[in-house]
Amino acid sequence: MEGSKGVVLLNCFVSPFGNRVRIALTKKGVEHEVTAENMVQKSALLLSSNPVHGKVPVLLVAGKPVCESLVILEFIDEAFATTGAQLLPADAYARAHARFWAAYVDTKIPACAPKIWQSPTGAPAVEEGKKEMLVALKTLEAELGDKAYFGGEALGFVDVALVTFAPWFLTYERLAGFSVAEECPVLTAWAARCAEENECVAKSLPDPEAVFQFVGGMRKHFGLE
Repeated sequence: MEGSKGVVLLNCFVSPFGNRVRIALTKKGVEHEVTAENMVQKSALLLSSNPVHGKVPVLLVAGKPVCESLVILEFIDEAFATTGAQLLPADAYARAHARFWAAYVDTKIPACAPKIWQSPTGAPAVEEGKKEMLVALKTLEAELGDKAYFGGEALGFVDVALVTFAPWFLTYERLAGFSVAEECPVLTAWAARCAEENECVAKSLPDPEAVFQFVGGMRKHFGLE
């Protein structure tokens, strides 16, 4: 795809999924606009662009919508292949390996996180969510091992898929009573490295305290506090 005109991202600033796309676009140097969405009162543009799920992110390219964050990441890699470094490796086996672990992130983290932040304080689901979260994070930490990044020496597909959940760790910790840094020190160091060594990550992630305040507002709205 030539050029990057008419690229618009529909996103909510705390969305781990939407912020993946922000990282990828910024890393690739693709000029784009970000349209903020209210996830309680969704816009007509969002609902018409993603009529199946009605969720962010949606990437509009010349008015054509691309939905689902991992799909969008691969689209960006392909559509802007000559711009910036690729997120997915060139080797077919390495690509399959990266897709597996990104799918693992999307299978595990979004399944247990809502049990923590969408449950009433002290509910059994909170403890259940915490246990599931730690199993998932420790599994990912074991996969990372002693590598700088999941794909080796540079920020890649799996890193982008996972690092956008890091700003939510503070919220999970406060609501469920645990410390990601104590439980998963290697993964914590990796998350810090992603932001410190990659401006595209640092510019795209929300402040953890802002995420906590946002979640607090949502919990009050739904009568969970």
